[in-house]
Amino acid sequence: MNRDKGEHVFLSGRVSGAGAPAASGRSPLPLPTVLSETALSNAFLGGITEVCIVTEDHRRTMAGLVGLGIGPFRVYTFDDRSLADPTYRGEASAFSLKVCFARNSGLTWEIMQPLSGRTIMREFLDAHGEGVHHLAFDCDGAPWEKRIESFAARGLEPVQSGRWLGENSFAFFDTEATTTTCFETYHFPEGFEFPEPEEWYPAPPPTQRPATAAGI
Repeated sequence: MNRDKGEHVFLSGRVSGAGAPAASGRSPLPLPTVLSETALSNAFLGGITEVCIVTEDHRRTMAGLVGLGIGPFRVYTFDDRSLADPTYRGEASAFSLKVCFARNSGLTWEIMQPLSGRTIMREFLDAHGEGVHHLAFDCDGAPWEKRIESFAARGLEPVQSGRWLGENSFAFFDTEATTTTCFETYHFPEGFEFPEPEEWYPAPPPTQRPATAAGI
């Protein structure tokens, strides 16, 4: 490619002009082939399943979303009693979060409030303040190991991860440098049922049935 023509190549972790060294010693990634109006040859993320807002006060943010018709919310605490294998930037590291889920029109709305430990959520709040922190993708239902490999092939390793209740695997990737936001993927095993939340906000549904992963 000719730098004078303004052409660019995509690098792991950033976009750079041709001829620049790739991040982490990797070679520049070639541009993908356009397959259709809606598809590229390197697609792997699948559909968006979740939008997450990070806040200093989960109750205030829940109230604001409920006021716009988003809810009801299930409220949980993710901590050392419910999280297995917690990591932060490649190291084992305990952390805790208040996590709230609501499902509306096929999309999960999530609220996260960092409570303790090293988290990318705390970093985001300190750097940017409250707001939309990440989008989650289903990777077209690919096995968990394949999802991690697909991100790794693009130079992206998990910056935070864990397994909620020992079953719900989740991983966040440092895509902010190239996309301006964080990407996540998570996986629920078949038949997974959500435990009763600490509370429902603003109130529980009139008829409660065991919540499955398909419902979140």
